[in-house]
Amino acid sequence: MLNWLKQFNIFCLLQSNTQQNNSYPSYDWIAGINALEIIQSPNNRLEDLDPMLFHQDWHFGHLNYNLKNQIEDLYSEKTDPIGFQDFHFFKPEIICYLQKNILTIESSSKDPALLFQQIQATTGIAPPVNATPVIMEQRVSRLHYLQDIKNLQQHIQRGDCYEINYCMEFYKENTQPDPFSVFGQLNKISANAFNAFYTTNQRYLICASPERYLKKTGTTLISQPIKGTIKRNLSNSHEDETLKQLLGKMPKEISENIMIVDLVRNDLSKICKADTVQVEELLGIYSFPQVHHLISTITGQLKEQTSFSEMIKACFPMGSMTGAPKKKVLELIESTEKTNRGLFSGAVGYIDPNGDFDFNVVIRSLQYNAHTQYLSYMVGSGITIYADPTLEYEECMLKAKAMEAVLCQSNV
Repeated sequence: MLNWLKQFNIFCLLQSNTQQNNSYPSYDWIAGINALEIIQSPNNRLEDLDPMLFHQDWHFGHLNYNLKNQIEDLYSEKTDPIGFQDFHFFKPEIICYLQKNILTIESSSKDPALLFQQIQATTGIAPPVNATPVIMEQRVSRLHYLQDIKNLQQHIQRGDCYEINYCMEFYKENTQPDPFSVFGQLNKISANAFNAFYTTNQRYLICASPERYLKKTGTTLISQPIKGTIKRNLSNSHEDETLKQLLGKMPKEISENIMIVDLVRNDLSKICKADTVQVEELLGIYSFPQVHHLISTITGQLKEQTSFSEMIKACFPMGSMTGAPKKKVLELIESTEKTNRGLFSGAVGYIDPNGDFDFNVVIRSLQYNAHTQYLSYMVGSGITIYADPTLEYEECMLKAKAMEAVLCQSNV
């Protein structure tokens, strides 16, 4: 599929890696390819999408973190070096998806059988090889990171907020990695349930996300925030299991998760029927290639006649990547972080012909602008009053390991 996709300048491939850690599965993988129509708003208003997105058609696209400025009436001074739009959706010419070992290909203009032959013809073609590893630069030094965390904890101490997600950037200018090879390698190293490979206008998102932002199936809305992390010990299964159980007993990690669960419950209650919002699972412990995580699942029954823009405005950006209370921490993030997040902390996904949808949380992700040759990724963690700045820094470095492993391999 990756070899075949190279001929298209717009596509969205969503890879679930056999639904790992996914209690509400959708597809093993699904791809929307080539644009029959670009869904645009002349005034860059999210509500302009409502009459265009639900016409018994497939749509794929993204929600940029900077959409917060429209939703919460905020302003960002920092330039986004990648340049993904605030939101972007397209109606694909081709749909491919794998579900229960059955591959389905749909197209309004091309013969699916011929498309299948074309995909098969690319099998076995080796990916491009770049001999030089990409060594990223760190935007924030360790010293400045520790000071930023201490400053944010002073805000928490004063009662300005309860929890805040703080992120820092790693970047490289004037570099030309092959995005297809990078995604192939990242998907091997971090085979998560919400991985994505997405491109539009020479901008690429290469994403190994373990987290779901929001899923709609019928009248049910599902959100599954991740908060709480501990490293794995893959060389010692007994020690790895001990670490896993320890995560479920760590006060800081538990409080972090519960605060975000409360925030998500509040967000969903704005658009769901009374008394239908419930926590289906609290503090579930799940294992991923590099870390163990605490994941909670919150569901609710959607009010009738609720539009797509109303759903998004009620709960975007996602609490796991912001904190609580949301508007105040968005202001603190803007004043403290050194980089415009862009599509990081946003969402990528699809809307199907029935009006159901599924969107991930864009984390563990590389963003690349092929025109400016700028490559970037961000890592972060949730900060509470109990946070140890040194341990938070180490958690960020742990999350960056998968990116470093991919970018420093000889075939990237």
